[in-house]
Amino acid sequence: MKQIKWFERKFDFAIEQNIFPAIMERLDGTVVRLKLKIEQIPPKLLEIKPDEKWSIKENIGHLIDLEPLWQGRLDDALEGKKYLRPADLENKKTDFAQHNKTDINSLMSQFKELREVTLNKLIELKKQDIYKTALHPRLEKPMRVMDLFLFVAEHDDHHLARITEIKTTHNNGYNSTL
Repeated sequence: MKQIKWFERKFDFAIEQNIFPAIMERLDGTVVRLKLKIEQIPPKLLEIKPDEKWSIKENIGHLIDLEPLWQGRLDDALEGKKYLRPADLENKKTDFAQHNKTDINSLMSQFKELREVTLNKLIELKKQDIYKTALHPRLEKPMRVMDLFLFVAEHDDHHLARITEIKTTHNNGYNSTL
């Protein structure tokens, strides 16, 4: 089953309850889930680009590329800025980074380190901080810090699902000896 494209997703941030602890668990678990997902993937399968879209390594690299954006958007909201900083909607950083040339363990290590920085910033927040708001530049919707990191967790899951799709769809012909 194909998932909806990220930029076609609609988001509703009407949740009034404090779900931030659960969001933190999802964010913290991304590294572990990603590690489990790629453990049994043959090395050559990590670099194939189905339909000229990103490979598994490039999907991981994209998560690395965006982590500083999430950290910056947190700062924007906490500083009371009207808008969260914009993302590069063309994903040029990921397209030009050549993540396929980077060792998978290095990619995993980079993502883990960057995510730990994000989580350490989030752990320090006070309850009133998670309700601070700024406008999302593409969605033109107010996002509380809690909503922003629900968005990040959804983005993580989107790329984990894409990795699963590549793994299950293209694993034929690749065995563990490659």
